Amino acid sequence: MSLEDKELMQFKVGKKEQYAARMAFFIPGFAISTWAPMIPIIKERLHIEADILGLLLLCIGISAFIVIPIGGLLGKKFGCKKVMVTTGSLFAIVLVALSCLPNVWSYAICLILVGAIMGCTEVCMNINAVVVEKLSQKRMMSSMHGFWSVGCFCSAGLFSILAKMGLDVFFIAIIHCLIILAIVIFFGRYFLDYKSANSESAIAIPKGIVVLFGILACVSFLGEGAIMDWGGVFLAEVKDVELSLAGVGYAVFSVAMLIMRLIGDKVVQFLGEEKAVVLGSSLAGLGFLWIIIIDNFYLMLVGFVLLGLGAANIVPVLYSLLQYQKDMPINAAVTAVTCMGYTGVILGPAILGFIAQGIGIISVFYLLMILFIVQVVMAKYVFNRLK
Repeated sequence: MSLEDKELMQFKVGKKEQYAARMAFFIPGFAISTWAPMIPIIKERLHIEADILGLLLLCIGISAFIVIPIGGLLGKKFGCKKVMVTTGSLFAIVLVALSCLPNVWSYAICLILVGAIMGCTEVCMNINAVVVEKLSQKRMMSSMHGFWSVGCFCSAGLFSILAKMGLDVFFIAIIHCLIILAIVIFFGRYFLDYKSANSESAIAIPKGIVVLFGILACVSFLGEGAIMDWGGVFLAEVKDVELSLAGVGYAVFSVAMLIMRLIGDKVVQFLGEEKAVVLGSSLAGLGFLWIIIIDNFYLMLVGFVLLGLGAANIVPVLYSLLQYQKDMPINAAVTAVTCMGYTGVILGPAILGFIAQGIGIISVFYLLMILFIVQVVMAKYVFNRLK
């Protein structure tokens, strides 16, 4: 038995720890979707243009990307439980600050803090999830990731209801803050206080098969980010869809992904991990091709459904598989894969923008289709290596 396995054996995992692991994903989803509806309100209040707003939003992504390795190190030193309780509480407090800051510079500082909180949270909640799933000896990762989307939907819905009731954004933020704090207080005690027993640094450079996991995660995140940032532009500019309907594609994609993740554990258990990833990548590639070649708006939505269903379980399965690899300890492996995946989220859409400017946005969607086909081949190779 390895030193890391001996470290894991000290933890007892039951229903409470499993529910807590899911709620760990709910919290950041709920928090980020509280911030999103504030953006147009704050833009109007500060009288800032789109370029300044874009730089402010970039503060979150860059900060998260930089802090992810530090989050792994903090988890290794202090344990996942302390980090997740701290970041969850900070998430709640910072939402109130975001609703009432006085100027652009204060927002820049606060959004850098949001990114740092997100980076630490991303790493530790996934480490906690991998350990809980391994000790539970049952598939749970897809539903855990699905709870991020559940948090997003709950937050957006509650924000809309409270706003329609006439509440000021400051009071809405306070209500959302109290909800997050209540969740942290109730479920935080059941987060695992896991620390890596291995002497290797948690910010070790990816090595071995973990590099391939990271590349696969990067492709999946890139596809998701492309649909979010460029799906509406593609529909409006290439397919001549009305601007009022351009966002429907991403909405359909998000709902399909949420549904598939909530039932994903059973789907993966039925298909097996290899078929789930290979079929998922194939469906996503088919979804991009469908969107490209179909011109009818309503039929095009089938392509967005295929993308959501296909991409939903790829990343959760990749995180689950990290418990079987021996090239890196769990802490370091999760940190590495999260960091590489975030490259697709943060840098990917910008790179795709340059490509779209040079050779056209339709070429970008062809490129994404090809990347998912390549992902199928890579996934087959990874599973052969694991066997």
